[in-house]
Amino acid sequence: MSFEYEVLIRENHLDTYGHVNNAVYLSLFEEARWQIITDRGYGFNRIHETKKGPIILEVKMKFLKELKLREKIRITLEVVSYHRKISHLKQLMIKTNNEIACEMTCTAAFFDLAERKIILPNAEWLNAIGFSSPT
Repeated sequence: MSFEYEVLIRENHLDTYGHVNNAVYLSLFEEARWQIITDRGYGFNRIHETKKGPIILEVKMKFLKELKLREKIRITLEVVSYHRKISHLKQLMIKTNNEIACEMTCTAAFFDLAERKIILPNAEWLNAIGFSSPT
């Protein structure tokens, strides 16, 4: 399952070159992930109630096209795979002309905040990210 989140590029996203700063891409991808899981019932409050939530283990990004002030973009999220405790996610930033501005792949896991360790995902979490069952 793939999810989408829309963003308008604002002044605070820009660097001195007049395009989105590289560090901001990572922040926008995270903003999209948080909004998507919150909309699906597993946001900040649920994570702190259950003491279980997602962590990012590794990130790889490809910057393909400039993003400039006041551009509207879509950020997609797709769980590519989930094997036992480890998932692989893909996120894209897509311009209105359907060009991909940035592609991010990351390795993630489900974390027990009380035990401070990576654990197997529960059904509620898998539902929040649109994944049926890990292998």
